[in-house]
Amino acid sequence: AIPRPAEPKGAMRVFLSWFVALAMASQLQGHGLSRISRNVVRQRLGSRLRATQGTATTRRVDCKATLAPGDLVLVTGSTGGVGQLVVANLVSKGYRVRAVTRDAEKGKALFGTTNPNLEVVVADQRHADTLAPHLEGVDGVVSCSGTTAFPSARWEGDNGPEMTDKVGLHNLIDAAMKHKDNIKRFLLVSSTGVVRRKQFPFLIMDAFGVLSYKKMSEEYLEGSGLPFTILRPGRLTDGPYTSYDLNTLLKATSGSRKNVELAKEDELNGEMSRITLAEAVAQAIQLPCTEGNVFSMMSREGDGPGTESETWERLYKTCV
Repeated sequence: AIPRPAEPKGAMRVFLSWFVALAMASQLQGHGLSRISRNVVRQRLGSRLRATQGTATTRRVDCKATLAPGDLVLVTGSTGGVGQLVVANLVSKGYRVRAVTRDAEKGKALFGTTNPNLEVVVADQRHADTLAPHLEGVDGVVSCSGTTAFPSARWEGDNGPEMTDKVGLHNLIDAAMKHKDNIKRFLLVSSTGVVRRKQFPFLIMDAFGVLSYKKMSEEYLEGSGLPFTILRPGRLTDGPYTSYDLNTLLKATSGSRKNVELAKEDELNGEMSRITLAEAVAQAIQLPCTEGNVFSMMSREGDGPGTESETWERLYKTCV
């Protein structure tokens, strides 16, 4: 079992918040990753992009789609920086989406109320009884829930790392387990550094336990018996586009950093485009070769797999 981390208080919180910014900036500069693309090009996520694949050796794995357009996917954290893009991406590909939010008005304002393939429902993952009704009829689950690593306004109302990344996620996994005969895939968006949380600079990021709690939830999902996939992205860039409506979200692209690097182990450093991550989620849930696997991923300069399913399949196969 992973021990619960102690929570520094008072002046120590201020010091750690300042120190982590310095530490992470130093690390990212060392990897040539200090620049963040801020260009939002007005074109659909569905545009075809030239794919580049690197030099990894590919193992032969037979892949046939499990989840497919028309299936019902429950998305938690749906109004967050990653979740909103995942919702938009899945809807654009023809999935039916049940977007979970604590604030119905916020969800409706973001996603609208006219799309027949999109349903906004209210639940609070911290309270298991609110989740149960919304798992009925669901074919897949995508968890995009998360909070900040350090004290912030998002922690107000008992929204810190333990309640968000452990209690809430365990409740969601428990709810899904009651429907395991119907769930084809449970995809968890986690974070890089969960295995290296005792190493610099991740030990600072884990000062309040965010990486430890994420790792606990990874292990809980792995032991649940559900068909799972876990993605561990780097520091998130592009957005969040929290003031954008659904149609505008579909037009966002990730500038010049469209390429993707994957690794089986928690060994990559850098940043990950939220837009590319949303596409990675949509592609992973339909590939059996991603089932039961964990992938670290980072954005890299250059063209990448875009929305080409065959290219994403080849890319994921390099790590299974």
